[in-house]
Amino acid sequence: MPVRRSKVLLVKWFFESQHKLQTIRWCSSSLRYKELEETSTQGQLEPEPPITASIPGVKPRPHITPEISFKHDDLQVTLAAPYQLQRKPDAIDLGFGKYFTDHMLKIQYEKQLGGWQKPKISPFEPLSIHPAAKALHYAIQLFEGLKAYRGVDDKIRLFRPDLNMERMNLAAARSGLPMFDGDELIKCVKRLIQIDQEWVPHSETSTLYIRPTLIGTEATFGIMAPESALLFVIMSPVSAYYKASSDGAVSIYADPSVVRAFPGGVGNRKVGSNYGPTIDATARAASMGHHQVLWLFGPNHELTEVGAMNIFTVYINEHGDKQLSTPPLNGLILPGVTRRSILELASQWEDLTVKEEVMTMERLIMLNNSGRLLEMFGSGTAVVISPISRVGFVDKEIYIPTMKQPQPVFQRVKDTLLAIQYGHIEHPYAVVIS
Repeated sequence: MPVRRSKVLLVKWFFESQHKLQTIRWCSSSLRYKELEETSTQGQLEPEPPITASIPGVKPRPHITPEISFKHDDLQVTLAAPYQLQRKPDAIDLGFGKYFTDHMLKIQYEKQLGGWQKPKISPFEPLSIHPAAKALHYAIQLFEGLKAYRGVDDKIRLFRPDLNMERMNLAAARSGLPMFDGDELIKCVKRLIQIDQEWVPHSETSTLYIRPTLIGTEATFGIMAPESALLFVIMSPVSAYYKASSDGAVSIYADPSVVRAFPGGVGNRKVGSNYGPTIDATARAASMGHHQVLWLFGPNHELTEVGAMNIFTVYINEHGDKQLSTPPLNGLILPGVTRRSILELASQWEDLTVKEEVMTMERLIMLNNSGRLLEMFGSGTAVVISPISRVGFVDKEIYIPTMKQPQPVFQRVKDTLLAIQYGHIEHPYAVVIS
């Protein structure tokens, strides 16, 4: 009995003192790092020059401690058992974000354990999160969206994933969440895609949507940078995002009573708090027969974004030239990967002037009334290019001749992007997954 009682007391003490043990583990880990650091620098009078990689084409990887980033080399993979594998839906049934692949990537961040932990790929499963996690109460979370495309050569490609990583880190810095090495996450995501490669649709009308997400998981009510976080990546085969009209275009409503973002805010960061508050305005627009909201700002009703897309206009400028324009990145607008790619690609076309400029509703109406407004379209990862044929504004209905152009710019842009993404042409924007 005394022995059994002592065991019970020991177990009870263990559960009551886990926080103390965690501190001990952290201290031991810190001491070990310090010991290794002292050992490596002992006897050195000055730092050694960096080691150059001996393999051609391979860049030497800088030394990254767990406090700065996780590493792909530490990736641990647990494959799903046969009974955990899901039936792959037909392309016609996909929709957007209804089905998910068999595996997911998870990377924990624990400040007391030295920062980023080892990345893990495991079978897809629900998350276990504390009810007091900061992500649930203060929207300390962010996400990204990119796609994997199965090309005409059956190779799988990503489209400029480095820009998604750059944007994700900027959002992390603004949200008090830990930053990381974007190249390391891209490598981990590539491995995840390789494992679930059969989920990449064999189609040029469907893709595999990739959703990296970073959330604060520390269970405290204090509004401050979380000491624990979770970065996870899930994937979903998808088809068209919007259900357009019969002509393939969408109708949008410019509501001057609501704003999406404001100066000094986070309109230029991909955080969840930018999207939830748009649902009511979008529902009101839908009740009036429109597909999306055109977000305006200021007394001059400046165009900013449309739905979750960047917006473009095509018109005849004062010099008689055809001009492609989009609002400048002034802090109100998300720096879209597709937006940037359109500007870079179209700038090489000699028959088109490309410019970032402020566009107001007054000027838009003036251009349309004078017959100089030719097209409007939205751009984004989910939609690629979405032509716009009608704009509702206060008590006006503005009809845009986007779908009446003989050789529309939106179609030229869309065809060029899809050609790159599906491997019809070789281009540095496309990253092939070997």
